[in-house]
Parts: sequence; C-alpha cells; structure tokens
Amino acid sequence: MATLQSWRKAYGALKDTTKVGLANLNSDYKELDVAIVKATNHVECPPKERHFRKILAATSAVRPRADVAYCIHALARRLAKTHNWTVALKTLIVIHRALRDGDPTFREELLNFSQRARILQLSNFKDDSGPIAWDCSAWVRTYALFLEERLECFRVLKYDVESERLTKPAPGDDKGHSRFRDLESEELLEQLPALQQLLYRLIGCLPEGAAVSNYVIQYALALVLKESFKIYCAINDGIINLVDKFFEMPRHEAVKALEVYKRAGQQAGSLSDFYEVCRGLELARNFQFPSLREPPQSFLVTMEEYIREAPRVVTVSREPLVCFIPH
Repeated sequence: MATLQSWRKAYGALKDTTKVGLANLNSDYKELDVAIVKATNHVECPPKERHFRKILAATSAVRPRADVAYCIHALARRLAKTHNWTVALKTLIVIHRALRDGDPTFREELLNFSQRARILQLSNFKDDSGPIAWDCSAWVRTYALFLEERLECFRVLKYDVESERLTKPAPGDDKGHSRFRDLESEELLEQLPALQQLLYRLIGCLPEGAAVSNYVIQYALALVLKESFKIYCAINDGIINLVDKFFEMPRHEAVKALEVYKRAGQQAGSLSDFYEVCRGLELARNFQFPSLREPPQSFLVTMEEYIREAPRVVTVSREPLVCFIPH
C-alpha cells in the first residue's frame, strides 16, 4: 500500500510539472495558469500563500473582467478534470478564499459563470485510490455544497454576509448588529430562509472517518467555521426583527414566519453541537465562539394562537420576547 501511495504521489507531481510546462508554453495567461496549478497541486498541504496572492491579483478590480472570467474558467476546468481529492479540495479552498478575501468582481463573475455551468456541482466526485481517499472525497462533496449554497445566498441577499460591516452599537448595547435587524417583513421572509439554508449546509461540513484528522480538511473547515459567526449573528438579528413584526403580519406571512422561527430553534441546537466538535481543532484554538440560546419554545404557542385568529389585529406587549443574542 505504501508503495502504491508513493507511486501516486510521484505521478501527481509529474502531472503538476507537466501542466506548469504546458502553461509556460501555450497560454496568454501563463503566470495565472502556473499559479493555479501550483496552488492546487497534488501535495497534501493548503495552497501556498504566494500562489494564491497571484490568483487574487489576477482577479482584482483593476484587471479586465475577461481576466477574472478566464481565472474562473481555469479553476472550473481544474475541478472538472481531476479525480484526486487533494487537487479538488485545494481548488475549492482557492475559490472560497477568493470569495472571502478577493474583490467583489470575482464573486459577481463566479455567480454569472455558475448560472451557465455549475462549477461547484461535485455530487459525483470520488477519488477511488483507497479508503482514506473515499472519506476525504465525501468531505470535498460536502464542502462544494456549502460553497454552492454560499453563492446562492449571495444571489438572494444581493450582498455577502461575511463582508458586511456591522452597524455601530446603540448606547447601552455592547455589540453592533447586521442589516437583518432593519429589514421589512417581505425581505425578512425571503432572505432569512436563504440564510438558514446556508447555515444548514455549514453545519453539515463536519468531516467523518479519516477526513477528521486530515490537516488540509481542517484548514478548510476553519474557513467554514469563521463564516458561521456572522451567519449566526445575521439570523439572530433577523429573528429578533421577525418577532417584533410578527403580530402585525397578515396570516400568510405569519405562517412563513412561524416556520422560520421553528427552524431557528432547531439550528441553534445543531450549531451548538457543531461548535463543540470545532473547539477541538488546532486551527480554531484562538477563535471566540458565541454563546448560543434557542428562541423560547413557549413563545410558539402565542404565535400559533395569533395565526388562528389572523388577520384580526392583536395587541401585545412591546417588551423583547426573545433572548437569542450571543454573549
């Protein structure tokens, strides 16, 4: 088995070297092509920063949109052609980091590209080289689902939650809040479910089997974990806003709001379990995890009573009904 693994590594290195040589010979974008091959090579470690920075520079706002489109096409081609879980995972990491740290033009072009070809559709991806590769392949598929949902969430919200700057806290508050605290009912009921679906995909990113101890997967999981904090904050603010507006909603909106509220309670428990596992990650040792509280289940009875009586106006106390804010 060790001999087979050594042969596969040597073959992967040879393929990378060949691709770099071809890029140098044939491409008008040879520096970018070489950076992509080197950032997503067969070596089982996270993409090297210097190669990623070249990709980031090639997709910045000062570059022509054609350059950004070419980069996305090259990454898509890399994903489509590989049967190696390391190459696939490192390509996804490059895409994820470009979404997080890159210029908005990358996100916009990736969204445009994904509407023509589902670049992150990896449901059939599998590295058949052995049991370890099978476990890692499963996580690659899960990670791709999260990134695909992240893109869909951006399409619905029209902005990226991760890049949002929180509103300055009001006097007496110790933390700022997201724009979800100020949305109108119609926007809330469209955008909160999209954000909850993204959180569902995020919570599903826990690795299993041999993938648990793999360093490259832990590196990618730490990126996913970081995003959970702002997603949770936005959902939390949305639920507080939704409860505040609930007793002014017509029945059809109130029914939708009740389902969102119920799902928020379920997800708070699931996210708590997710955090419990992630606290053991070496890469997450300096992360500050929020304290999670489920929305009060007792309030569900009041909401259900209102729905039975809606659209008749119900007068209720304006005091806060939810304690759903991280400490």
